[in-house]
Amino acid sequence: MSDLSFLGALKAAAGRHWDDYVRHPFVTALGRGTLPEAAFRFYLVQDYLFLLHFTRAHALAVAKSDDLADMRYAAGGIAAILDTEIDLHIAYCRDWGIDQAEMAATPEHPANLAYTRFVMDRGLAGDLLDLHVALAPCIIGYGEIGAMLAAAPDRPATGNPYDAWIGMYGGADYQALARGHVGFLEDLAARRGGGGRMPALGATFATATRLEVGFWQMGLDAAGARTAGD
Repeated sequence: MSDLSFLGALKAAAGRHWDDYVRHPFVTALGRGTLPEAAFRFYLVQDYLFLLHFTRAHALAVAKSDDLADMRYAAGGIAAILDTEIDLHIAYCRDWGIDQAEMAATPEHPANLAYTRFVMDRGLAGDLLDLHVALAPCIIGYGEIGAMLAAAPDRPATGNPYDAWIGMYGGADYQALARGHVGFLEDLAARRGGGGRMPALGATFATATRLEVGFWQMGLDAAGARTAGD
């Protein structure tokens, strides 16, 4: 997925934090099949809780929209999460021996709280572009990570317990979704952006990216695994 001008500027604003995110030790170990299962299980439960707040953020995007096309885009995200993604996540977690009741009863980790509430704060305080910039590291970043892991030369040919996860985010459906979001973000920035907004938008993207780094690190810390470097 090639960078377009606005996304390229956002990544430049994030600096090294973008690589810290997409090449985090959690990610590279997942791709090689060496990630401790305890780290992945912890991540799966917290990701379920994240998806609930992700849905709320898309609902806020409907409220922040002032034309029908933007409202439909946000509503499509709500439908995709509630009607498809959450059900797929629950089924996938069930394969790992984790049921929905257990996930729903689990407290949110501080790293989860930090990221999801930051997204909502930027959406409430700002406009639709602020909100989508805060959401972008998740949607676009998972597309980049999925493509990278799917094509990694050191990916095991067989026996990686995380192959289904890689296949989901590296597969054609999610890659198309991520490319679509890049296009939407570029269009939204052309309509609502401007040079004067870039410092604040870049800071939002950089903070959201750092919070995504913390989300990966959360799983490693929970499993007592090696922490990421500074």
